Amino acid sequence: MFNPTQADVRRFFCATHAKQQAGQPMEAIETLAGLWIAEHPEYQPELADVDAALARNYDETPDRTNPFLHLSMHLSISEQCSIDQPRGIRQAVELLAARLGSLHDAHHAAMECLGTMLWEAQRAGRAPDGDAYIACVQRRATRG
Repeated sequence: MFNPTQADVRRFFCATHAKQQAGQPMEAIETLAGLWIAEHPEYQPELADVDAALARNYDETPDRTNPFLHLSMHLSISEQCSIDQPRGIRQAVELLAARLGSLHDAHHAAMECLGTMLWEAQRAGRAPDGDAYIACVQRRATRG
């Protein structure tokens, strides 16, 4: 999935959750997604109903976290770390996880940096700044 639609992403996470619940074999990316789904039991009811997931508009409920965006960010950060792209992200996330005592919490902190980088790039109409992203994660990893 190089350019998935919103519906594709939602179907992917719902199908992964269904496979996980049924104990069915999964592809590597589904296994990784399933690990993050397991870390977020609060999202599982929404993942269990694909039709409702496809119909829901999270923009109308800004006080509610979009589980598909949240899980997608976990998956993105996992993939970034696995290939160390942008260069240095693996070490920055590992340092942050060590400081926080939790990879999950490190991902949540890195998500804020990732979201900021994407928002700034979109606002300025330019490519995302990977160096600024890594610097943000590194600052979070090293501040006392």
